[in-house]
Amino acid sequence: MLSARRRVTAAAAVVVGATLLLASCGDSDSGSSDGRTLKLWHYESPDSAMAVAWNAAVEEFEKTHPGVEVKFEEKGFEQIQKTAPMVLNSDDAPDLMEYNKGNATAGHLSRQGLLTDLSAEVTKRGWDEKLSAGVRTTSRYDAEGVMGSGKWFGIPNYAEYTMVFYNKDLFEKYGIAEPKTFDELTAAMDTFVDEGVTPLANAGAEYVAQQYLYQLALSKADRAWVDSYELYKGEPDFHDAAWTYGARTFADWVEKGYISEKSTSTKAEDAGLSFMQGKSPILFSGSWWYGRFAAENTFDWGTFLWPESDMTLGSGGNLWVVPEGSANKELAYDFIDITMSEKIQNLLGNKGGVPVAADPAAITDPRAKELIADFNTLSERDGLGFYPDWPVAGFYDVLVSETQKLITGSAKPDAYLDAVEAAYDKGVQDR
Repeated sequence: MLSARRRVTAAAAVVVGATLLLASCGDSDSGSSDGRTLKLWHYESPDSAMAVAWNAAVEEFEKTHPGVEVKFEEKGFEQIQKTAPMVLNSDDAPDLMEYNKGNATAGHLSRQGLLTDLSAEVTKRGWDEKLSAGVRTTSRYDAEGVMGSGKWFGIPNYAEYTMVFYNKDLFEKYGIAEPKTFDELTAAMDTFVDEGVTPLANAGAEYVAQQYLYQLALSKADRAWVDSYELYKGEPDFHDAAWTYGARTFADWVEKGYISEKSTSTKAEDAGLSFMQGKSPILFSGSWWYGRFAAENTFDWGTFLWPESDMTLGSGGNLWVVPEGSANKELAYDFIDITMSEKIQNLLGNKGGVPVAADPAAITDPRAKELIADFNTLSERDGLGFYPDWPVAGFYDVLVSETQKLITGSAKPDAYLDAVEAAYDKGVQDR
């Protein structure tokens, strides 16, 4: 997530060294093939582990490519999500960009012929040997744009997954122990509500809300359920036990006050800030927040996997993709290669990211070790359930809209499931 990340919706310009310049979309260098400029887009917040690591990669790239200038353009997750098909079909396309993975995004663009087939470079540079089977699922897409097989259209240099972030100071203030079971989690939330505190940070206008609901469904699901929904390996039933539990429990949580009815229009950044400012004791979201929380939280905090669930949202990270219209593809490949190097991977891990090719002995930060250990636990039990908006193009907006209706109470769970099913079926039919 989005994912539909689902992503920290902040895209401040990050300047690395005197040669990393901000460029506006459509500047005079667009489409230049002089081999002396690499036009780069990504949407990670400056304090995130990914941005820190990629800034270091820019420095390394410029050292090893004398006279080549990296131009980074400020973008936001939502901006790229909505405009990528149009931009990549124009002269304003970058040489390299971060893009969301999944059928509805990278798969959709690959099917349209807008992304470069990286298969030869993957073999040549050994990237495939650095990516586990679960992580590489979102790198490959078949002729129909379905992930999991076919050509390589993207490379993730990190992985990601969702977890429960909790404010240890607030838990201690109200005499609540770290929840070890699902019942203990709901009991903790009941205590917070009784004390006049809304326990869950939420964002109804972006990915956070739909990911709460999807996690609830995943807690009652298995790999076959996920593959049926995400990879079309079966016929998903949106009124089965898992989906019904997810929708009804989410609506119940709003009614109980675990989730604020006023969070309908809030963004992911608002949810993150609510947790960071000590207003919300709990945020269920992704590892993409980890580096920022480590840098900015002024209270004691911790994380744990969703209790009593074999699966959670997660996958390989968002992808480095090379637009088909890129004028400097070799430079783009070189930059990807640097982000996959042990030096950058180790840095990413120590800054709170989930590296895919780091030296375990080089990860020294205690929090980082715990983050990576939990990811390994999920990987070992095949517990990465991808993200709810991936299956079909345009599904993200549908999930936002329909989940907002559950928050306001303008739709009941069965109506929510009917609407999601109709959109899913139409999307599959229109593919």
